[in-house]
Amino acid sequence: MLMRIQLAVSNNHFVSPQVFNRLFTMHGTTMIFFVAMPIVFGWGNYLVPLMIGARDMAFPRLNAFSFWISAFAGLLLYFSYVGASGLYAAGSAPDVGWFAYAPLTARVFSPGHSTDYWTLAVFLSGIGSIGTCLNFATTIISMRCKGMKMSKMPLLVWLYLVMSGLVFVTISPLTAAQIMLTMDRYLGSHFFDTQAGGSAVLWMHFFWIFGHPEVYVLILPSFAIINEVVPVFSRKAIFGYPTMVAASVGIGFISTSVWAHHMFSVGMGAAANTFFVFATMVISVPTGMKIFNWLATIWGGKVIFATPMLFCIGFLFQFLIAGLTGIMLGSAPFDWQLTNSYFVVAHFHYVIVGEFYLPYSPHSTIGIQKLPAACCRRRWQVAFLALRNRLSSHLRLHAHPRHSRHAAPHLHLRSKPRMGWVEHDRRHWNCFSSRGHPCFRLQHGPLVLQR
Repeated sequence: MLMRIQLAVSNNHFVSPQVFNRLFTMHGTTMIFFVAMPIVFGWGNYLVPLMIGARDMAFPRLNAFSFWISAFAGLLLYFSYVGASGLYAAGSAPDVGWFAYAPLTARVFSPGHSTDYWTLAVFLSGIGSIGTCLNFATTIISMRCKGMKMSKMPLLVWLYLVMSGLVFVTISPLTAAQIMLTMDRYLGSHFFDTQAGGSAVLWMHFFWIFGHPEVYVLILPSFAIINEVVPVFSRKAIFGYPTMVAASVGIGFISTSVWAHHMFSVGMGAAANTFFVFATMVISVPTGMKIFNWLATIWGGKVIFATPMLFCIGFLFQFLIAGLTGIMLGSAPFDWQLTNSYFVVAHFHYVIVGEFYLPYSPHSTIGIQKLPAACCRRRWQVAFLALRNRLSSHLRLHAHPRHSRHAAPHLHLRSKPRMGWVEHDRRHWNCFSSRGHPCFRLQHGPLVLQR
């Protein structure tokens, strides 16, 4: 909210540059590591044992350890507001961006301990994530009920297994990068110090080899929810179960080879650019297969347009918009023009909000049925649906204008009136985007009344 107020008009001085950088860093880090990931893991901890007939997860104590170390990581990150002042009161909350590009994380540019708090928080969060996914994989492989072969597992369980494998592969490079960064800051190494023979681009590779597969770590469980809800309210089995499993596994494999499409502008060379463009286009094939299988499941079924089903239909439109903008960014010449622009921000928010958060609404609505009878009335479900439809519309008001502002660099604190893309911005996209944000946030208030 504070960032959108700052960006609503040109030459605004609502917050200082230092505060804006801290807000940007804390927002991105919190939403990915300490909001989205706990939602995915919490949902899986509840549903996976139920669906495979297990009494509990394989390692309950490891489960508790993973939870508490992740909670401690979040507290550590926010303790930086009061504990990261360091020498001569330099620094506060982390201000290096949620991707923490070198050399911004070097001690000369980031004095005090704010970056250290960020590094430790992300490191500990990674340990918790790996522990939880080790639990998922062991539970799914070793604790299925008698007679449940891998070929008979629910799709939700399959997708959590693929997601667990992705976490093993992608969190490890990020964890190694945190150790290397700490060594650069305190032990005199020069992994990311370009003036001493290191490479700032190396950090980008380490981060994005985690960062882009992380999108699929978050999205695959959302696909899992759609896989379970659509057949129920279409009154028919999921269309093409083997194809859906193959598409999920394919997404898991291909997603580990697309990370550098975030780096087309760093000068990797024609061969590398061509490979990552190809990989980005190829990953659209299994995701497209999922869309057509969901539509085929709906087609010919006795569709019940109950609240959860309407959520799923809305998800398909959100998924289409987010996927198409991703394919656009996968083209290297197009991406060169849009790197670090609002178009990228719009695509990312469509993915995380439209594809990740929206599918949890059907399960949340179904969960209302387990509340007392007074809360099970359809009027509450209809009210919940109306609220979530407003979420989608406000998401478009908040994020869609950023597609139209494709030339605007999103990391700029203050836009200049002379720039063409902010001329008369009170009447155009930047102001619209800022107006959409409070609508997007305030609509969550009535959810308290749902209970």
